[in-house]
Amino acid sequence: MNPLNPIEFRRQCHMVTDFVVDYYQNIEKYPVRSQVKPGYLLESSPDCAPMYPESIEDILKDVQKDIIPGITHWQSPNFFAYFPASLNMASFLGEMLLNGFSVVGFNWESSPAATELEIVVMEWLLKLLQLPQSFSTSSNHGGGGGVLLGSTCEAFICTLLAAKEKTLDQIGRENTENLAVYCSDQTHFSLHKSAKVVGIKPENVRQVLTTRSTNFELSPESLEEMIKRDVEDGLIPIYLCATVGTTSTTAVDPLGSLCEVASKYNMWVHVDAAYAGSACICPEFRHFLDGVEGASSFSFNAHKWLLTNLSCCCLWVKDKSSFTKPLSTTSELMANESTESGKVVDYKDWQISLARRFQALKLWMVLRSYGTTALREYIRKHVKMAKDFEGLVNMDARFEIMAPRYFSMVCFRVSPYAISQHHDNDHKANELNQMLLESVNATGRAYMTHSVVGGVYIIRFSVGASLTEDRHVNMAWELVQGVATSLLGEPRPETTSNGQPPGRED
Repeated sequence: MNPLNPIEFRRQCHMVTDFVVDYYQNIEKYPVRSQVKPGYLLESSPDCAPMYPESIEDILKDVQKDIIPGITHWQSPNFFAYFPASLNMASFLGEMLLNGFSVVGFNWESSPAATELEIVVMEWLLKLLQLPQSFSTSSNHGGGGGVLLGSTCEAFICTLLAAKEKTLDQIGRENTENLAVYCSDQTHFSLHKSAKVVGIKPENVRQVLTTRSTNFELSPESLEEMIKRDVEDGLIPIYLCATVGTTSTTAVDPLGSLCEVASKYNMWVHVDAAYAGSACICPEFRHFLDGVEGASSFSFNAHKWLLTNLSCCCLWVKDKSSFTKPLSTTSELMANESTESGKVVDYKDWQISLARRFQALKLWMVLRSYGTTALREYIRKHVKMAKDFEGLVNMDARFEIMAPRYFSMVCFRVSPYAISQHHDNDHKANELNQMLLESVNATGRAYMTHSVVGGVYIIRFSVGASLTEDRHVNMAWELVQGVATSLLGEPRPETTSNGQPPGRED
């Protein structure tokens, strides 16, 4: 058996390509959220791997019969859950190429194109986002640089480790137990996981509480008050995570003011823009990154909203020496003149693992195939659809918007007033909104997810799937309205000119 028989390889590639294209053409026929029960595949699969080869035809039949029913269809135009995991032809084809080449680019010599193309695309994106020159590989100071990782969690781990090691080198390793990390209660929970991985005590991951009155932003004043108390108690602040586009509500932390506070304590500041960073290639959204020049590192996920399939996290750092020092490894097996010359980047020293895929290839293909103009229009299209959805919510007085819409996600709920004519009955509102969301998702016609902020259960409507059009947004809203009417047991109320039900005063 020849694993790369050219004739059979070509034939099977055509078959799989046709299968995928057909899948996208029929994707709206499938329930968006998988309807299977736990263990469904374990029960139907053979106990052992096959002894002899099976045909691609039989394998694809089983994909259709057994795998697709167990897929939640992230690429469905009716997928409005979590954050998007966008995809396009260029990214798909780039993935085919990088899998076809199958290089292991741990250092420059192992595949020069993999290393240098990564530098190229990270410089392109740096300019698109108008990031400070201090993050650039070509910086006159020679201190910065960018790298492609798999996820924000990896970016957290690597930057936390850099901050930890840099501090301990200065104050001594006997102080490890006292190191403290700061964030808000809206920061993504993967920061807590990452802090555990690098050895920060869970109780030393310090969360600053946010409120709806300040749009769930991390308050610089509250942060500084907490740091001062912690320092008096013997803690040593080393790291602050600020967020542009939090997961629950897409809140935006005030970067400039937070960086000023952190600088007083010589803290590493990481800006997590996993979701919203893509939007900042549009000039009208770039102001959300104001103040990033004071940060130590910045990351966003191109695999969320920049049409580059999973996984592709873009991370830039100002001080590559501090960043790579705890991650660097040497071995005679990898000794070579290029590395020793100091003229090349060895990306094995910029990540947790040694092996790395040629991720830059698919990102390069996306940037070239679409260009800046088309990518910006793609982002703007989703923002407009979210704005339209927000308008529909505001027109129905039974619902209320729960957080400002900055990008393409709308946070809303059925208001307590619509349930019991009382403004303060959040408990009943939480129960009903939970039932509303589950009923919507159970139809299979749309999929949304929730969060709880300030004790309030909210529904998140995130627009970002590559195939989503206006009609899908309108259909989702009609579905929500219909289910709400069924749960409330009354027809949709008429609204007054101010959008409120008759007799209601806020």
